[in-house]
Amino acid sequence: MTSLRRNVPLLYAFSFLQMTLFPMAVITLFWKDHIGLSLSQILLLQSIFAVAMVVMEYPSGYISDRVGYRTALTFASFLGIVGWGFYTVATSFHDVLIAEILLGISTSFISGTDSALLYESLKGTEEEPAYARFEGRSTGFGQTGEAAGALFAGVLYAHYPLLPFILQVGVWVLALLLTRGLTEPQRERNHQISHLQEALASARYVFIENRRLRAAILLSIALGLSSFYPVWLIQPYMRDAGVPLASFGPIWAGANLTVAICAFLSHRVRAFLGDRGMVLLLVLLVWGGFLGLGLAAGVWGFLFYYLLTAMRGMKGPFLLHAAQAEIPSVNRAGMLSLQSLCFRLLFALTGPLVGKYADARGVGETFRLLGIAFVLILPPLVYLFLKQRRVAGR
Repeated sequence: MTSLRRNVPLLYAFSFLQMTLFPMAVITLFWKDHIGLSLSQILLLQSIFAVAMVVMEYPSGYISDRVGYRTALTFASFLGIVGWGFYTVATSFHDVLIAEILLGISTSFISGTDSALLYESLKGTEEEPAYARFEGRSTGFGQTGEAAGALFAGVLYAHYPLLPFILQVGVWVLALLLTRGLTEPQRERNHQISHLQEALASARYVFIENRRLRAAILLSIALGLSSFYPVWLIQPYMRDAGVPLASFGPIWAGANLTVAICAFLSHRVRAFLGDRGMVLLLVLLVWGGFLGLGLAAGVWGFLFYYLLTAMRGMKGPFLLHAAQAEIPSVNRAGMLSLQSLCFRLLFALTGPLVGKYADARGVGETFRLLGIAFVLILPPLVYLFLKQRRVAGR
């Protein structure tokens, strides 16, 4: 039990390293200025990244449940080294595509596995009911890592465009070393049916049999998409608004610190507001963020993006805990990966369309359109989620 409890700080550290993304605050500019990509190509690139994750998302979670969470995270770290290393020699869309596919597979092996290992490490202890607090801390450490990586990204990029990518390779070397200290928990196993039967049974359980789990996953996916599109649009939005390049890193760091703080506070906000109040707050943050980004003009318009990052921070621990409570241990990583699979698939289908619209009509107009879309999408999903929570007596 003591060794399993040590997984918690190690997973915090892994989350910090995983999200210490030195290139992230300037990567859209790198793609546009040094590789020569348009916004539609950038969103297409991210859609292909999403497809790579879709192809590997559930298999990676399934493999993690079978070969072990520690092994899966070690393999993911190795792919992170190779993927970011490929960026240091990239000169074309094709080169960037290879790097993104490698990083997509790496991310798919982490997705679900880290949260499953955290939950299983707490399972059976008095701390298991407080999982949302631990998940919030993990998210907070991750976003703090991204903020730290972004803080000087603009300066590093201006000095030498490849420097952020070189530093990123070093980060994943550290992550690889860290995974060797993790302890694999003992879990229940199911060897009585074939792999295909078990995969189909998991999908049926998530999307058909367990209505509470389905409602939580659908709402989480929609809210996740609302904060994901702006990640790829906010950099050209800021440049069009006249924000100095040297400010991109601190602004990106501020956004990620907002996620971190809100993730740390998520369980407290939910305890104060209750489920209904918490969900209403998340929806209002989405609507307010898109409304501000779509209508505001000038250098300070990007501040409305912080409303979306605040929503992202509070949403994760809250809805992930709701999902974890409904998932059996034997297929925990696989079922969590199904949620990520659906998220990535929807982004793969819609991302290029959003990018084309941004190229044709401008980023501000795109934010207004997305705001209208989420005004229509979120209310019915909120209703289903709260209805199922009431049925469960939570």
